Amino acid sequence: MNSLITLLTKTRLLKGELDYHLVRASMVIVYFFFGYQKWFDYEAQGLIPFFTHGPLIFWMYTVFGIKGSSYLLGVSEWLFGALLLAGFWNKKVGVLGALGSIVTFFCTVTIIPFMPDGWAKSAGGFPAMIGNVAFLMKDVVLLAVSGYLFKQDLLRVTVADESARHEKHEDGAWATSLVKSVQAKS
Repeated sequence: MNSLITLLTKTRLLKGELDYHLVRASMVIVYFFFGYQKWFDYEAQGLIPFFTHGPLIFWMYTVFGIKGSSYLLGVSEWLFGALLLAGFWNKKVGVLGALGSIVTFFCTVTIIPFMPDGWAKSAGGFPAMIGNVAFLMKDVVLLAVSGYLFKQDLLRVTVADESARHEKHEDGAWATSLVKSVQAKS
């Protein structure tokens, strides 16, 4: 086992940011497909139990109706996916996408305790999940992934900003010493 671990640590797979890019690309793909579904009646109808039992999203049907809520969700999923995609090149935009993703999956994870018939009575109830609760459990992982991307992008933005400030300070110090040098010669 140790030789396998040693071999794996020497491969290119563990060097660089491959994992970070794969996680980001996966989220972009997930958001594309999730957002696409929201434009069809089958999905709007399928979302009814989630909206009606979601403590943070229950109000959406009253305000937007069934299709309007589904469309709004689809647009927001495409928006967050696009922001995450843009995060490949602009980490500040990536932070916004990850933050939106955190809010999205926090809202869906909060539905789990309120979803009726989510625990298999034949198996003793909790933790034997079924149906919509089992479906929502993926959102726990997607919430964690969103938090990972948020942290990584925020760190990269902070480091880039700090580096830019440092370079600016060094350039300013260089200019000041150049001016003093020229004045001393005059």
